[in-house]
Amino acid sequence: MSIDLIAEQRLKIATINLFNFLAPPNAYYDFINIYSHEQWQKKCDWLIQYLAIHQPDVVGFQEVFSIDALRNLALSAGYPYFAVVDQPEVSDGFIYRSPVVALASKYEIVDVAPCEPDSKLAALMGLSDTFQFSRVPLRATVALPFIGSCDCYIVHFKSKRGQFDVEQGLELLGEHITEMQPSFAIEAAAKWSAAIVRGSEASLLRYAIAKRRAETQNAVVLMGDFNDSLNDGVLMGLTSKDTRLLTCFSVKEFQQYRLQDAYQLFEDSHYCPTAIARPATHYHQNQGAVIDYILLSSEFDPHNDQCLAEVEHYHTYERHLINPEYALDSHSTDHAPVMITLRVRQ
Repeated sequence: MSIDLIAEQRLKIATINLFNFLAPPNAYYDFINIYSHEQWQKKCDWLIQYLAIHQPDVVGFQEVFSIDALRNLALSAGYPYFAVVDQPEVSDGFIYRSPVVALASKYEIVDVAPCEPDSKLAALMGLSDTFQFSRVPLRATVALPFIGSCDCYIVHFKSKRGQFDVEQGLELLGEHITEMQPSFAIEAAAKWSAAIVRGSEASLLRYAIAKRRAETQNAVVLMGDFNDSLNDGVLMGLTSKDTRLLTCFSVKEFQQYRLQDAYQLFEDSHYCPTAIARPATHYHQNQGAVIDYILLSSEFDPHNDQCLAEVEHYHTYERHLINPEYALDSHSTDHAPVMITLRVRQ
């Protein structure tokens, strides 16, 4: 079999948090946060180099401010198809907040839509029926070779930053900053408020994905910055197999709507010869954590008799985080891109 034919039977999918992707002279969050032209060029060059070396076929992006700049960069890198469904907020004409997600593809994007939370389900969950995602998830249906129509979801769930700060809490509750005990308790409440939003976003998106799946039967890829561990209780609903519904539905029916961590599928496959430690995708105060993920539907599970492709390789590009070279990496990103290679089954 020729090398070209072998390559054609593989698909690569990647997710990258671009970390404040904003062209000068605009500023992110504060008027002093403006890249110089040299810094901006280094940031773009780093992304161009990653795409050139690793050659993903479909890429999900987070923390995008400069949409047109990313679209043009992707086009020049060989990605003629691009999707975005939201716009960042802009104040004073140049200060940007609320970055958006995007997708670039070498294959045709046949449909694009924002994901909206179901208001009735939100109310059942104890949320306001006007609850909205902190960053609107993107659903792009991509016509993948061998796979067919695949619904690719790009997400950036709520961060761990509290919905309010300690000073706001103290003022509202009539406490004073000199009281340490109330301060710590308020800080804990602020962090939990963020977890409530993050977990709610995950659950509402999971419902939207399942509903779409029932309508189309399209394969599903969910990727992005989850801002938490999948093993944490807040996000476990995305991949949980603990259900009472198996008394009503068959295992096969359940598997059709289940999403699985691509890393776990790789680790459990014969393509992974030995157990390996999973690299962190983000570091905070020198503590590494995996918060960037790619989840897959049953079409990519080799234990499913309808499997179309398997996870042949799982790659976390972390060099710029653990062994950076200033000339190359000074304005790259604070996340590690994650990429999977799918081998089409014969």
